[in-house]
Amino acid sequence: MSSHEAAATKPLYVSQQRIRWGDMDAFGHVNNTLYFRFMEQCRIEWLEDVFGPTIAGEEGPVIVNAHCNFRRQMKYPASILVQMGAGHLGRTSVETTYVIRDAADEQIIYADGAAKIVWVDFKKEKSTALPEKLRQLLTSL
Repeated sequence: MSSHEAAATKPLYVSQQRIRWGDMDAFGHVNNTLYFRFMEQCRIEWLEDVFGPTIAGEEGPVIVNAHCNFRRQMKYPASILVQMGAGHLGRTSVETTYVIRDAADEQIIYADGAAKIVWVDFKKEKSTALPEKLRQLLTSL
């Protein structure tokens, strides 16, 4: 299943974001690095929704890989919807999937992608089991 299909079938969280003028590059479209920022913002909003405004502590999420399939150019001005889904759930990790759509026309898909979150004990610098609260949320989908 592609990351686009995964996020479309089980939306875990949806973030509405605005494209800023400064997000565009010299070619007149949103720079490709910003697509990862849009996914990151969605992921952070979701984690704050689950754990509260501060998720920093002795343990927390670390991204170990991420990818993006660029489907269409984004341009200012526009608003986007970033739909986040959950994929494979492991003992210490979860695959998150994303679809970036035009907020005014959800049939327009700008990109889809994924990022693997690993829960880490920061002092030990080792992976650790996902928090029970997060595991319960993800297994209830």
